[in-house]
Amino acid sequence: MKLDSNDDEDVALFDAEEDSATRKNKIKHPVASFFHLFFRVTAILVYLLCGSVGGSFIACMVTIILLLSCDFWTVKNITGRLMVGLRWWNQVDDDGKNHWVFESRKSSASRSSNAESRIFWLGLIICPVVWVIFAFFTLVSFKIRWLAVVILGVVLQGANLYGYVRCKVGARTNLKNMATNYFGRQFLKQVCYCISRTSS
Repeated sequence: MKLDSNDDEDVALFDAEEDSATRKNKIKHPVASFFHLFFRVTAILVYLLCGSVGGSFIACMVTIILLLSCDFWTVKNITGRLMVGLRWWNQVDDDGKNHWVFESRKSSASRSSNAESRIFWLGLIICPVVWVIFAFFTLVSFKIRWLAVVILGVVLQGANLYGYVRCKVGARTNLKNMATNYFGRQFLKQVCYCISRTSS
């Protein structure tokens, strides 16, 4: 997979210039801010309630998957552009090779609200961490039927986190290799732990 980045030149997402002095701490896009958190927090709550209250596993699984999918689409296509002026996507060229494209609004610091930026980044970072914790407890407690749902939560929310971090810091740091090595080591440790625990 080939990674491309537009970190040397900023690509404008919006043409209109806005007055930044009036929006420093004001939430300019309340609907986008609400839905940035709504789908991901609701998916976590449904997961917690289904595990503790009980109910149909299939209904809970489908609900969580739909919420995670809505969250992925909303964050990738709408809230990132409106709240922090960033967007990313993956495209396949004529040779069949993947290219990651990262864009940022010109002078995004002057156009983004501090409150919206905090909401965006806190939601983007905290929720994948919560799904990683769920994955760990799912493996430790041997709730194998929930493993697919939890892994999907980690993958979908981790993909958005990866994309937006790459938009923010650019391609100078090789985040893919760092993340692959870290998660590979963690996964191998978990597998070895599970095998040793089942054999004893």
